[in-house]
Amino acid sequence: MARVAANGIEIEYDVHGHDDGEPLLLVMGLGQQLTRWPMEIVEQLVGEGFRVVRFDNRDIGLSTWLDEAGAPDMPAVFTAIAGGRKPDVPYLLEDMADDAAGLLDALGIERAHVAGVSMGGMIGQTLAARHSARVLSLVSVMSTTGNPALPPATPEALAILYVRPEATDIDSLTDHALKAQIVIQSPAWPVDPALERPKLKAAIERAHHPVGMARQMCAVIGSGDRREALKTITAPTIVLHGDADPLVRLDGGKDTAATIPGAELRIIEGMGHDMPQGVHAAFVAAVVAAAARARASA
Repeated sequence: MARVAANGIEIEYDVHGHDDGEPLLLVMGLGQQLTRWPMEIVEQLVGEGFRVVRFDNRDIGLSTWLDEAGAPDMPAVFTAIAGGRKPDVPYLLEDMADDAAGLLDALGIERAHVAGVSMGGMIGQTLAARHSARVLSLVSVMSTTGNPALPPATPEALAILYVRPEATDIDSLTDHALKAQIVIQSPAWPVDPALERPKLKAAIERAHHPVGMARQMCAVIGSGDRREALKTITAPTIVLHGDADPLVRLDGGKDTAATIPGAELRIIEGMGHDMPQGVHAAFVAAVVAAAARARASA
């Protein structure tokens, strides 16, 4: 892995594949590090001819932590939203999209295919709208538009975003992460604790920064309804969503596909708000199909 200066911060990243492969930027979701992208997916994408770039979003992993901004006042943020006012948040999805564009600049990549999950899908959407010339194609997975009329997460899934474990030792943090993963798991591909726990523990050992995750959440909330921006996206887009997602409901994926011009919606039965092995092939197929559309329209 390596680090570069981009958009005023330091971004940790890694690259897989041949130098002459088509660049593909993978954008991870809320509070998740680049290592959350399974190497099985990365290797499949490299096999399809892509040069795959993973990175840690700002405020998480080994990229810059913006701790000078302090812990967000979540009640004040929600009060502002409820009152129709713009909340006071440290940064927005636009800033995170600019980070991604800055990373491409630092790596000398003029244009790239982009795929993002959850908040990463929102960042990818914003990148495609805000820096349209940089995005060849877009795959938005288990993400949404910020439309306030859409149904919320289930109470159980919503709770995992806000409940933090009292104990902060590595085992307690790992136990909590595993419980959260089970809440949002795909019913068709349930979490195997024996396999998942070591991955979650390794991520916590690499970097643990819950206040950064809270600030990322504020970026999502503070960015509000993004549909007008999404209507300007010109990159060929595929929207991938599970019909059993308890955190970002299927209506979020449907709204995304209905808003982005020409977007294709692919619904996966039994998929929740995670990327189990059972959906890897569908994800890779979506990336390949979106890229093919981009080549055909070039």
